[in-house]
Amino acid sequence: MNPLFSCPAPIRADGSNAFANNTMRARLPAIIAETLALNPDYPPDIARRLRRLRRDLAEGARIDQTKLLPAGDIGDWSSALKRQRDIVGGEATWRNSEWFFAETYAYRCLIEAARWRESGRDPFLPKKLEELRSDALWRLLERACEPLDAPEIEVARAVEFALWGNRIDLSYAPSSERGTDISADDLLIDDRDALTAYLSQSRTASAGFQGSAPVYIVADNAGSELAMDLALAERLLRHVTTRVVICLKAHPTFVSDATPADVWMMLAEMRERGARADALSRQLRGRWHSGQLRFLPHPYWNSSRFLWDMPPDLASELKRARLVIIKGDANYRRTVGDALWPAHTPFAEVLRYLDAPALCLRTLKSDPIVGLPAAETATQLDQEDPDWRVNGQRGLIQFKD
Repeated sequence: MNPLFSCPAPIRADGSNAFANNTMRARLPAIIAETLALNPDYPPDIARRLRRLRRDLAEGARIDQTKLLPAGDIGDWSSALKRQRDIVGGEATWRNSEWFFAETYAYRCLIEAARWRESGRDPFLPKKLEELRSDALWRLLERACEPLDAPEIEVARAVEFALWGNRIDLSYAPSSERGTDISADDLLIDDRDALTAYLSQSRTASAGFQGSAPVYIVADNAGSELAMDLALAERLLRHVTTRVVICLKAHPTFVSDATPADVWMMLAEMRERGARADALSRQLRGRWHSGQLRFLPHPYWNSSRFLWDMPPDLASELKRARLVIIKGDANYRRTVGDALWPAHTPFAEVLRYLDAPALCLRTLKSDPIVGLPAAETATQLDQEDPDWRVNGQRGLIQFKD
């Protein structure tokens, strides 16, 4: 896939964007400090490495690739770091690089410091378990699993639950603390009518379920959002398609981003959480055993590459999709090049490089946004709420066929 447009330059972490700069200077060091506090039994070597990474981020030090041991993704990160050096015209630092690169690479360095590839121990597991065992998650799933009369309404509702589940982000308290109680003006764009029309037409064109192309869900957070994604997957398999593929991170990242281990942990916990949750777990396990539901971890989703720079093996998979559902803020940034487009730039115009129909479900936790109905919409929102782009309150359901 190649972009067919002139994309604005990606956001930098150098202070030209306050939120990006604060993430690298303050939020990420605080996340590492919390990771150390939640894993007090880490051996001295790991604790020392994490403290060093925290200090380097806080001070905006030079980015050093030699901290990574040989692994299958080293070549990709080496190329990405070289590109940053070319962009800045010298040594790349945690403060002068492009933000998407700096943030994704920082989490890769965190995983290296925690020696995850050697132990398999998720440094963020204590936080994930705290949410997994919260009553709020299971009350939300109970609501999401309530049966409705019409298949179209069930799918549309599942899409909305999958959107607002994205508010619960363990790396960003201002969004998580809002919960999933929605105000009337929180949903800025709602393309579900267009989505429903497309799914109906594509089902007719494919002569029913047999031979229908798969739906891909590019997952974001574990916990509440993953539970909503799994509920959505079941509704899609029941009413829309014969195959759903959930794309997952290849290693823990962004604190709560979902890996295969998180999926199986969620399915196991569902068995203990009441009749509806248990039934959903059994349905999904049956779908997995039959091959209707697949989980696809890939290091690309941990990388700093944008969506048009997808590796050929993954691009060929998504090209044949009936629908690609792209979840969450970081994946939205990946989709639009982490750039500050004019906010009313048409969504379909920005995504025309993507061969498959796409649905983006995202609550706003960073500045990039496209597809607002008019140029003055962003100005009005700026006046009403200066933090509307980053506080996690508002959401988008954006579709292009």
